[in-house]
Amino acid sequence: MIELSIITPVYNGEKFIENCLLNVYQQDCPRVEHIIIDGGSTDGSVDLARHWSWKYAHIRWISEKDRGQSDALNKGIALARGRILGMLNVDDTYEPGVLNRVLNLFQDLPEPALLVGNCNIWDNEGNLFTINKPNKLHLKDLLLGPHVNPLPFNPSAYFYHASLHKRIGNYNVNEHYVLDWDFLLRAVQVASVHYVDEIWGNFHMVEGSKTLKDLASGDSFVRQERVLRYYRKDLPWIEALEVALKYWYYNRALSTIQYFREKPEELPWRLKNRLLHVFHLPS
Repeated sequence: MIELSIITPVYNGEKFIENCLLNVYQQDCPRVEHIIIDGGSTDGSVDLARHWSWKYAHIRWISEKDRGQSDALNKGIALARGRILGMLNVDDTYEPGVLNRVLNLFQDLPEPALLVGNCNIWDNEGNLFTINKPNKLHLKDLLLGPHVNPLPFNPSAYFYHASLHKRIGNYNVNEHYVLDWDFLLRAVQVASVHYVDEIWGNFHMVEGSKTLKDLASGDSFVRQERVLRYYRKDLPWIEALEVALKYWYYNRALSTIQYFREKPEELPWRLKNRLLHVFHLPS
């Protein structure tokens, strides 16, 4: 019986799709299906999806033009037979044994639930850059911004009941970059949210990818700010004011600390001496 549906959107992902398919297969999870939603690739992605679906019955796929990643995910949701969903980008992977672990945890969770783990973030050279540990997942925590309370960085580290979409709707087809932020900020308002301090996913910062291009251009920060402002405005006004003030305070403090970390010679000498004395720091 299928309990877990993993949805992978693909467009010209020939370089990654085989490893992605094998990663899910090697989870050795008999209750999983892997749904590939191809957006009309012109490379060898479809041929590889077809080949592996002949070999392994848990793989299903379609290929047709779509309106972007959100549209592809929504198509996968419509096809999914599992009561639990996971989204795995074609260039990302799960840690060994994660899918069976997740299914066992969901046995004791109320519906709809959102289950979140940690995620390794790897640079383009294959070095571990950092580990995303999103342990504060209430809406007001997340609205303080990712530098204060990080959102789950990548869907390879979270799973949820398919019925959640009946409460909050599907992915926004007009959102092509921060679609996961938009989904998560809706989800935490409705779902029973559970964080597990275990590494479940791996996000690879692939050179030339949409995510890295957006980060390099600075547009990612602007998009994130837009989404945070949108959800802050729906809070009761006193809570919106509280979050806005905290957001300003924390982010101003963080940017100030970062500035003086890079330019300690500009820190006023009296404040510098006071800090040295109070915290017993070397001069």
